[in-house]
Amino acid sequence: MRENSLRARLRAGKPAVNGWLSIPATYSAEGLGWCGFHSVTVDLQHGMIGYQCALGMLQALSATPATPLVRVTSLDAAMIMKLLDSGAYGVICPMISTRDETEAFVSACRYPPVGTRSFGPSRGLLYGGADYVARANDEIMVIPMIETPAAVANIDAILHTPGVDMIYVGPNDLAMVMDGTNTGPRPASSAAIRHILGRARAANVPAGIFCSDAAEACSRLDEGFALVTPANDFGLLTRAARSAIATLTSEREPTKHS
Repeated sequence: MRENSLRARLRAGKPAVNGWLSIPATYSAEGLGWCGFHSVTVDLQHGMIGYQCALGMLQALSATPATPLVRVTSLDAAMIMKLLDSGAYGVICPMISTRDETEAFVSACRYPPVGTRSFGPSRGLLYGGADYVARANDEIMVIPMIETPAAVANIDAILHTPGVDMIYVGPNDLAMVMDGTNTGPRPASSAAIRHILGRARAANVPAGIFCSDAAEACSRLDEGFALVTPANDFGLLTRAARSAIATLTSEREPTKHS
């Protein structure tokens, strides 16, 4: 089976940079896959992406060095299995708050006897290789998203659930619930994120986090996060466009003629 290079990188203690796709386009998926990201996530939860487009985007990512991940809409075992069959090498699941939910998530991602994933690897065989079924349980990454106060309270139980490969922090949802805003000061959620990271490092489970930009991503790596996402494709695109427009339309001293 094709090695999960993201998993191998994190196990070696090396930091990873993750791309994030919200625009439903195979062209941009392929482009981001060649930008140098260690992994690229196709976002079906908040991105404008449905299953059929996600399939094409996973196919586009297959031609690049980036490990293909997906974020599903919810803890939906049938959709998780379908996206794994489509070639995803890791699944980020939002709103995981308890050990029971974590166990159900792990089970959906693992073939028996470890889990309950149904047989039908489809594109998994094309991307992963002929021995995909025999090795998928060892390569596919299970990544609960930590973004609720309940998840913070249950973080040790989630981290110690067998089969969890990494956790992924959703700072905006935490801030909205714990601080009442995701644009102003975030003292409560910031403290919660420090707690989550500390517990993850104690459990030797890599922690990832979504960031607003590259500067924040650098800070998060310095804090000890193993994987960072420096904004999504739409954010990167619009930020670059605004920068170009600002450069082109900035006021200049008028040329003086004698």
